[in-house]
Amino acid sequence: MSRMGDVLAGLHAAWEFDSDSVLIRYERGLRTPKLLAALGERRIPLAALAGVTLDPGRRGTVVLRAEPRPGADPLVEAAAGQLKEGCDPYRLVLPAEREVLAEYYADELRARLKPDPGPADRFLVAAPEAPLSFKAYDGKASFDGRTVRYRWFWTGASSAKWKAGDQSFDVSELNGVEWRSPEVFEGHLRLLRGEDAPAQADQDPATVVFGLGYGSVHESLPFAAAVLAAVRTRGPAAAVTAAPPGPRRDPADIAERIRHLGELHQAGLVTDEEFAAKKAELLSEL
Repeated sequence: MSRMGDVLAGLHAAWEFDSDSVLIRYERGLRTPKLLAALGERRIPLAALAGVTLDPGRRGTVVLRAEPRPGADPLVEAAAGQLKEGCDPYRLVLPAEREVLAEYYADELRARLKPDPGPADRFLVAAPEAPLSFKAYDGKASFDGRTVRYRWFWTGASSAKWKAGDQSFDVSELNGVEWRSPEVFEGHLRLLRGEDAPAQADQDPATVVFGLGYGSVHESLPFAAAVLAAVRTRGPAAAVTAAPPGPRRDPADIAERIRHLGELHQAGLVTDEEFAAKKAELLSEL
């Protein structure tokens, strides 16, 4: 860049240019896509980019877009092409009258990129930081940086998942993740373990299922990206290092599960004995 610290502000984001990276800061306004607001800011090393484009946008705008190298960004890898245009973290929308300025920065970036760099052999963009959690339709997923945990909801979880019980997966057990956007039919987050999984996500204890209002993109995708990055970057000792004790349960989560249990009890789906035993078990986890 001609000057370190130059800033180009556009719709929902601003790009700050340094000698070896671009710092993208996303706005937190009501009109900002929730995913971008949740990301906050991201530093993109120039080594993670394959190219830069500048194209006409809608309604008197131009779009400056950095093209990430395949394999360089865990968020892009987890999304697997499912993000809508407005949620693309590499797009900067500008008024058409700033096209000349945008072209200047595009040329400056292009001059610093390696020609045809090809796929990256490791993640070059930092993943969202743990701890992370979100509520799916059938359970709550949490990740502390080393272990993914699923806690099933009484309402939503299938009988197969209840029989399997709450789940815990060290990243050393995993080969990757499969994220299917909650904006499409049968959205889910599946943890891949190198074994055949049930065809139906609602029957797989390694999968949480999304639903209307559950597992939203801005929560579940950063979660998937963080898990994927941990799986790809774990060291050789990760498989033999004992996971730390799990955190104490959130009292609000315990209260919610007891409420669900009470609803099943009132509906006659749980006996008095089962209700008392399960309630005592939940209370003991506080």
